[in-house]
Amino acid sequence: MRRWGPPFLVLVGLIAAWQLLASIGAMADALSLEEYLVPSPSEIAESLWQNRALLAENAWVTLGEIVLGLLLAVAAGVSLAVLLDLSEPMRRALYPLIVGSQTIPVIVIAPILVVWFGYGMEPKLVLVALICFFPIAVNTADGLRSVDPEARKMMRTLDASRLQILRRVEAPTALPYFFSGMRIAAAIAPIGAVFGEWVGSDSGLGHLILQDNAQLETARMFAAAAVLAVIAVSLFAVLSIAERRVVDWR
Repeated sequence: MRRWGPPFLVLVGLIAAWQLLASIGAMADALSLEEYLVPSPSEIAESLWQNRALLAENAWVTLGEIVLGLLLAVAAGVSLAVLLDLSEPMRRALYPLIVGSQTIPVIVIAPILVVWFGYGMEPKLVLVALICFFPIAVNTADGLRSVDPEARKMMRTLDASRLQILRRVEAPTALPYFFSGMRIAAAIAPIGAVFGEWVGSDSGLGHLILQDNAQLETARMFAAAAVLAVIAVSLFAVLSIAERRVVDWR
């Protein structure tokens, strides 16, 4: 209760205030919009229930893109982090480029990926992987370099090879950093999937939101956004549980 009680109460208070302001039309008046364009939480919940089959069908598509994209980001990010740890010249050469790559807006890359890979799942996976790659790679690389120098010295006195030091000392030390990067990546992964679906797709929650926006189905648009939030929070929670199981010495 100490951990979850305060945020739960704040969330309930915000929803109650939203319901009240939307019911009396205060939000619509403040935004200078028609009332049907500013749905209340009860209307969103009703739309969520009435369109549950449609939302679930599209949610599975988006969830598949997010999970597969995350797996690609893990493979690329961890591999690069290990490479940077094993080779100082590679670190000096590549680390600034990795940081600089984040200055390119994802929404600019999305149309290029559609041109290259078409309208299938591939551009969405690449886009999710590009968004998730940076926090995973940087956090893991920092974790590998955070090992106590005395531990490395001890392993060298025991005639351990460089790979043995990596496996027995550096990798366990980097695990908490890796999971921190994974949790950040899981929270932002839906952004990549939605951008990819906006640029070119015939399914997924991002595609459904575009359709609802064009048809002024505002309540269902909010319902789709709520499902996206649930996906992100669920992935974050799963990774937190996995961290507690794997990094049990913490």
